[in-house]
Amino acid sequence: MGNGGPTGSLVICPTPIGNLRDVTQRSLEALRSADVVCAEDTRVTGRLLAAYDIQKRLERLDEAAISKEADRILEHVRSGQRVVFCSDAGMPGVSDPGCRLVRAAQDAGLPVEVLPGPSAGVTAYVASGFTNPCFYFGGFFPRKAQDRSRLLEGLKALDAVLVFYESPARLVSSLQAAAESLPEREVAVCRELTKLHEEVYRGPAAQVRDEFAARAQKEGVKGEVVLVIDGPCAAEWDQERAAALVAARELAVRLRAGQAGEAAGAGEVDHAAGTPSSKDLAARLQEEFGISRNDAYEIALGR
Repeated sequence: MGNGGPTGSLVICPTPIGNLRDVTQRSLEALRSADVVCAEDTRVTGRLLAAYDIQKRLERLDEAAISKEADRILEHVRSGQRVVFCSDAGMPGVSDPGCRLVRAAQDAGLPVEVLPGPSAGVTAYVASGFTNPCFYFGGFFPRKAQDRSRLLEGLKALDAVLVFYESPARLVSSLQAAAESLPEREVAVCRELTKLHEEVYRGPAAQVRDEFAARAQKEGVKGEVVLVIDGPCAAEWDQERAAALVAARELAVRLRAGQAGEAAGAGEVDHAAGTPSSKDLAARLQEEFGISRNDAYEIALGR
């Protein structure tokens, strides 16, 4: 490349998440101009190429193959070829092996062109109707129950909509985890987006769980699924604030009574009483419990 030789490129090419008419003009141009098309599943990408009468050499490059085949694929780019990579559907690199191919090309100093296009996660976030302007995309929801619960507990305080990909076979257990960890939240199951049987089912977490548990027993749950959990609601914030205030008051009582061990002697101390000053106590309560400065000071004063 630096010596005037041919310069190829790796093109990250988004494909429709369902409806083949959602393919972009730039994606079609990239596929038509490609020297080789690498696909997570050649059958899926093959159907897209056939629909638009594009005939190209297809090479499979899935999760299992990408770590072994990345160097060989990048040799095509070094030799001046235009290599286009497609995932099963949507934006390559989002919860699929495309991210490793991009990183390998960048580490090798090779050109990477990323085309914008469909993404099931973003589509589901909008389709959910939740109005929080922030969202967290967590990829595929954990398989194990303890991992799901741990993840949701860790994200509980995040002021954002939570978006996950999920298998229809594990959907009910994931909804159960949401109902247990985030019972005040609304949840949306976005299924088969952009396809003939597209569905967005939204409601309180327990209601959505019961609906899909009934479906699973009766006929099973089918299709591609995105699970969307709304951000913290007013009732949840109120409950968390109330719990934090109770805990802060309990600690303040212990500290004022001189029953908190070493912690009672930290910072500026009122030596006559053997307890922290109101200022230091308020600062500690605010830091430990995330309560407001005013609440912390009122509690520190014993009000």
